Amino acid sequence: MTKQWEPLTDYQWAAISPFLPVNRKRKLDLRQVMNAILWLLRTGSQWRNLPCQFPNWQAVYYYFHRWKTDGTIERINRALNQPDRQAEGRQALPSVCCIDSQSVKLAPMIWAYRGLDAHKKVNGRKRQLLVDTGGRLWAAHVHAANQADGQAALPLVSDLLWYGDRVEKVVGDRAYAGIFAKEPDRWGIGFEGASRPESALGLVPVAQRWVVERSIAWTGFFRRIVKDYEYTVSSSANWLYLANIQIMLQRI
Repeated sequence: MTKQWEPLTDYQWAAISPFLPVNRKRKLDLRQVMNAILWLLRTGSQWRNLPCQFPNWQAVYYYFHRWKTDGTIERINRALNQPDRQAEGRQALPSVCCIDSQSVKLAPMIWAYRGLDAHKKVNGRKRQLLVDTGGRLWAAHVHAANQADGQAALPLVSDLLWYGDRVEKVVGDRAYAGIFAKEPDRWGIGFEGASRPESALGLVPVAQRWVVERSIAWTGFFRRIVKDYEYTVSSSANWLYLANIQIMLQRI
């Protein structure tokens, strides 16, 4: 994984341009707009501090909001995950998914969807990440950090059902073994609880679950999502998708 921003190559742009309205004549170059969004993701800069080499920050924000609202970013994310799996000799859609949460601090003066995770002592929001066994992010849900993992992760069940009959099992820790585990079971999707032994000390990799922990660690390469700076949870989730998109594009 590269540690600095790089503009989109021709191959990378060819992979995502079919999902963008590039056929209509417009003043702005959408490739530069996407470059600006990925630059913000990597550097964590404010919208208003976007360098002059990119289009005006208001225009870039307009397209980010539009692509977030109409689901374009999420569609690009799913589309890039599939050929990356196939390159490893796997089926395009996953059969086993892993789920876990990450609590992150929320920027000051933002009160929407804010809560205190007393266990981790984090005042902010919690991210629910659903990944495959390769660590690719397929779905994300963001909510206040004081909500329990199992109850708050229920919206991700609809994402599991989107994959059709491919998904057979979801792996998570004991926090998901109650309310959450019952919902996928109604649709024939099993749940497997995986936790380290209580007697173990220090870091103990747990089979399959370590993959989602690694995906959470990958978010540290993108300064925009090291901390939550967003007023809306939908923006927070879409920055997570963009981080996965960046990782997939680097493999092309």
